Amino acid sequence: MVTIKEVAFSLGVSPTTVSNVIHGNTKEVSPRTIARVREKLDELHYIPNMSARTLAGNFSRIIGLIIRYPVMEGKNAVQDPFNSELIGTIEAEIRKAGFFLMLYASDNAQEVLNVAHTWNVDGLIAFGMGAKECQEIKETAKMPVVFIDCYFLDDENAYNNVGLKDREYAGKITEYLIEQGHKRIAFLADNRVGVDFERWSGYCQAMEKHNLPAVEDSFFMISYGDTGIQQTYDALYARKDEFTALFFASDYYACLAINYFYDKGIRVPDEMSVVGFDDNIFARNIRPKLTTVQQNAGEKGRIAVESVIKMIEKKAAFVGNIRLDAELVIRDSVKNIT
Repeated sequence: MVTIKEVAFSLGVSPTTVSNVIHGNTKEVSPRTIARVREKLDELHYIPNMSARTLAGNFSRIIGLIIRYPVMEGKNAVQDPFNSELIGTIEAEIRKAGFFLMLYASDNAQEVLNVAHTWNVDGLIAFGMGAKECQEIKETAKMPVVFIDCYFLDDENAYNNVGLKDREYAGKITEYLIEQGHKRIAFLADNRVGVDFERWSGYCQAMEKHNLPAVEDSFFMISYGDTGIQQTYDALYARKDEFTALFFASDYYACLAINYFYDKGIRVPDEMSVVGFDDNIFARNIRPKLTTVQQNAGEKGRIAVESVIKMIEKKAAFVGNIRLDAELVIRDSVKNIT
């Protein structure tokens, strides 16, 4: 492996100059020398010794990403299209900033908390955590923490979070269904906490605004795994005549439902209207194309990385609870029945 001293000797400059260029400390180095050093580093295929750099600077250059993700048959966190876009953006932004990503995904809350407390990382991004887990991480973590898509307990802690106006936009897509003449609308999700609770609440508020029943019987809890999903959709199919439209808390489940109904001979939207939430790749490629709420997963990841790095570099002590806007995307999965 080529050393800094060897690079410096070949150029006739000091090792300190080469080290400064490698680490971006170039205020006292001329542009010509910077160009020469970088060219020589590329020519000699120089690879920085990360162990030496982290020991010298008392930092790891690692940002941890922990994901609370349910265990499902034959699936993992990265296969989820929303998660994959989010993780891909976070990795790219972290690498661009000169850091490295360490990823851990688990359905076990205690495992996630143990990892958050024991990793030697400069900063932490936590995605999909429950309110109590967020509180514990916030109160015990010794490094900067930024959450993504989290809702919190009504405590006195100030949380750094990047999320969406979930309740508002769930209300908007429910309003759209009502405008199209739908009064009997079911809501489907795989949980009723955090993000999905906010989307359920937005649905309920829109229904109540129009004096329509948003009763408990209109909520279908989707069980995890292929078997659980099949059982939930079978139960929905048995009650299909009770509803004219279905609001799924995520596109993934909405697209699975469209395929399920197709196999049962039920046409979407002619016999059942369907909407989702996220606007992932499934929504754009299913037929009929899915009407949904479009959010930018990549933007969430970019802001989260930018925020945690600001905190690591002491450029900001607190970035706040950011809630992004979204957009209603009208496609082909809803029929006007007015």
